[in-house]
Amino acid sequence: MKRLFTLAVCVGALVVPAAADARVREIGAEPPGAKVGCPENCQAITRTTGYQTSSGSIKNPYYIRRDGYIVAWTITLGKPSTEQISYFQDSAAGSLGLGAPSARLSIVRKGTKKKNRLMHRLLAASPVERLDRYYGSSPSFVLDEPLRVERGSIVALTVPTWAPAFAVGLTRDFAWFSSRHKTDQPDQSGSRCGDVSQDAAQETVRGIRRYECRYRTARLLYTATFVPDPRPTNTGS
Repeated sequence: MKRLFTLAVCVGALVVPAAADARVREIGAEPPGAKVGCPENCQAITRTTGYQTSSGSIKNPYYIRRDGYIVAWTITLGKPSTEQISYFQDSAAGSLGLGAPSARLSIVRKGTKKKNRLMHRLLAASPVERLDRYYGSSPSFVLDEPLRVERGSIVALTVPTWAPAFAVGLTRDFAWFSSRHKTDQPDQSGSRCGDVSQDAAQETVRGIRRYECRYRTARLLYTATFVPDPRPTNTGS
C-alpha cells in the first residue's frame, strides 16, 4: 500500500482543470484538541463500525454533502503499554483475545424515514490495514482504488479487531454511533451497548445492519481525504 506522500499523484488523476473548483478537504479533521486515550486512559474501539455524530459544536462531521471520491484516510493511534496490548490482543485468561489491531474505512448510508433511521447499508469499504506498526502516530493510507461517495452518505470507521484510536473523557457534545445491537432480541430488557466483545463490525458490502448504540463523551480519531466532483463553470458547448 502506497504511503501518503503519493497523494498528490492520486488526487491529480481525479482533478479536472483548476477553474472547475475541485478542492480537496479532510473530512473529520475538526475540531482539534481531542487527545487519544492510550496509554493514560486506554480504551479502544473494538469489533464495530462507527461514526461521529457530533464533535463539540460540529454536527455530523462525516456526512457527505457533495458527490466525489475518498482518496485516502488517516487514523490517530495511541501508544498502549505492553500490558494493555496483551489485554486487547492475547487469548490468555482475562484478556479479550481480539488479535492484532486493524481498521478500514467504510461508506454507509442510513435510512431517511423514522421507521428505518437505524438501518445502515454498507456501500463501499477500503482494504483492512493492520495497525500495530503505527502505535503513537497518525498513519495515512492512500487508496489504490478511490471510493466513490454520493451526497447523503457517511464516512465510517470499521474495526474488525481493535484499535486504540479513541479520545475519551470529553464533554457530552461529543457523540458517536455504533453498529452494535442493544439486545440479542427486540423484546429483551437491558443493554449490550457496553459489551466490547460483541462482534458487530459491518463488513458485507451492500448488506444492511441496525446501528442501535450511541455513546457520548468520546471521539473516534480518523479522517478521510475527500475530492469533490468539479462544478462546471461554463454551461455552453
